[in-house]
Amino acid sequence: MNNDSQFVGDADRSDTRPILIIPYMWIGDFVRNHTVVRVLKERWPNRPVDLLTTSLCAPLIDYMPGVRAGIVWDMPRGRLAVSRQFGLAKLLRKRNYGTALVLPRTWKAAIAPALAGIPERVGFVGEFRFGLINRWRWGEKKLPRFIDKNAALAQPDGAPLPPEWPVPQLRVPAEEIVRWRQANGLSAGAAVALAPGSVGVSKRWTYYPEAARLLVERGLEVWVVGGPAEKGLAQEIVAAGGPAVRDLTGTDLRNGVLAMAAAGVAISNDSGLMHIAAALGTPTMGIFGPTSPYLWAPLNGLAATVVQDKEVLSCQPCQRTTCKMNDHRCMRDIAASEVVGIAQRVLMEAGARAMT
Repeated sequence: MNNDSQFVGDADRSDTRPILIIPYMWIGDFVRNHTVVRVLKERWPNRPVDLLTTSLCAPLIDYMPGVRAGIVWDMPRGRLAVSRQFGLAKLLRKRNYGTALVLPRTWKAAIAPALAGIPERVGFVGEFRFGLINRWRWGEKKLPRFIDKNAALAQPDGAPLPPEWPVPQLRVPAEEIVRWRQANGLSAGAAVALAPGSVGVSKRWTYYPEAARLLVERGLEVWVVGGPAEKGLAQEIVAAGGPAVRDLTGTDLRNGVLAMAAAGVAISNDSGLMHIAAALGTPTMGIFGPTSPYLWAPLNGLAATVVQDKEVLSCQPCQRTTCKMNDHRCMRDIAASEVVGIAQRVLMEAGARAMT
């Protein structure tokens, strides 16, 4: 999309009222919400855009072009937390937002913007939210992809969907990557970043230790990236690959962003780190089994999806968090040698592009 886009035509360039986005707070969904920011900035170039965020996702805000600020406000999952809702509403009221885009379909997500009196509160019909949302959008079921559902809320009401949306972007200054490499004692060469974690157990490809060993045998440096939950798995991968494998898992998401920005290629399950790598422009290999690449593939021109292609499985994609049939063959039949071969090809292609 460019300055001739259909969204710029309806822009009021004198409108400077801030816009608030209430996004999904899972890491991958939070990254993909940046498409909404890009559509809004094309439509209203002079309106500041802020994002509500959790402490976990807050580091991403620093790398999102077009975002003025993040509002860090952690809400407990599974309960209303009335006092937290009123506290957030008080904070929002001080910022004089003109519009709030409420992306989640839950009534809980719309409470604070309504209490704050934000004049225009846009969202799909979703749960019973009458009075909380005052600019209804319909047709959600006709939009199967996550990116379509969210970005459509940023369009003029009734506007047709464009052929494609602007992809999410994260931008990390080159000097920050240099400092990060130095702080972690890493060489300046291209490395393969492995992201073996995911929220759903069924989305986890289990051959990362073997893949690390094969990558090291081919002379490549390997980094294991993830959160505290991946620490044990990272140790298994390091044990399989030896000294050329570094465990970079930890509690700070910023470390994961910088690792993915510095990597020559990222190999990941369908997870938040996969979407981070893709938004950074890093060549990204997403390994898919129970989830659909059509719905959740990494969005960048240098991305590839890896799926088992030995036979058609009637259960795939099941979208389940645990395998209920076929003994997890959708992931088990993707060999480590296959993934490593694709990674080598991706690195060679990236090197060829850098030389042109």
